[in-house]
Amino acid sequence: MVSTMPPQLDLPVLHSNGYELDPDHLGLMRDSSDLLDDTEGLRDRMREEGYLLLRGYLDRNLTMDARRVLTGRMMREGLLEPGTDPMEAIPSKAKKPGWYPDVVKDNEPLHQLLRAGRMMTLWDRFLGGPSFCFDYTWFRTVAPGPGTNPHCDVVYMGRGTRNLFTAWTPIGSVDFTTGGLIILEGSNRHQRLRETYGEMDVDTFCTNRPPESKSAKGQWAKTGGALGKNVNRVRKSIGGRWMTAEFDPGDLLIFTINTIHASLDNRSKSFRFSSDTRYQLESDPKDERWIGENPIAHGEAGKRGLIC
Repeated sequence: MVSTMPPQLDLPVLHSNGYELDPDHLGLMRDSSDLLDDTEGLRDRMREEGYLLLRGYLDRNLTMDARRVLTGRMMREGLLEPGTDPMEAIPSKAKKPGWYPDVVKDNEPLHQLLRAGRMMTLWDRFLGGPSFCFDYTWFRTVAPGPGTNPHCDVVYMGRGTRNLFTAWTPIGSVDFTTGGLIILEGSNRHQRLRETYGEMDVDTFCTNRPPESKSAKGQWAKTGGALGKNVNRVRKSIGGRWMTAEFDPGDLLIFTINTIHASLDNRSKSFRFSSDTRYQLESDPKDERWIGENPIAHGEAGKRGLIC
């Protein structure tokens, strides 16, 4: 799908949700740091490939400060294994790993990293005007285990502008064992996908159907908005290659809300920490689920009935 191919490397065997990625359709993400002074070049590459990887764009020390605040709090709350270095982020054997959204509250280095400085400067330039970051922060404390299913963000946050982008920020080093993000190159340009799956809203329901069949999610109703679990099957139906990389503190990966992405399985002994934040023009319509002091997110207040 993409005319200019990034260099192929001798990558290790990689898995997502237990599925081994087909090595014949796997590649290494291209670093777009050479385009940082060329805003139109960045936009063109985003349109073509669906993502931009910017190596070392964010402050490494600030990233590690954010990790230090986070892991110190998790250790105090008993979420990390006692007697280990908190920065290694080894899950406690006494607790089943879960979703810990509150551990990032009042993390000033993280706030500075995601909502100020070089991050906002980038989005102001890229979007062509004053930018806005959703108030809700998706922070991933991913324990050893399976990765995230392939999906596009539009089905979760498409009620405002569609000129919306995601920033995936690793909070610490993420190697192939820890398992980072994978991007299906060029999938943002798949018109049929945008006209079908891309028009879904996971929080809509049918008011004119019986309670047991109220979902308005179509064929993706049972997957929570995912395109499925099998990354090879998804890739075969869309085309392109799964692109991935290892990431260092300070690296930044950004992509469109129509770009298919997933994550590799975490086969390490540690948590993988990363943040998903969303950016748009301040002047554009905003999805009400993700803004405000206490965003309603996917709760009952965010549900929307329609005639199916």
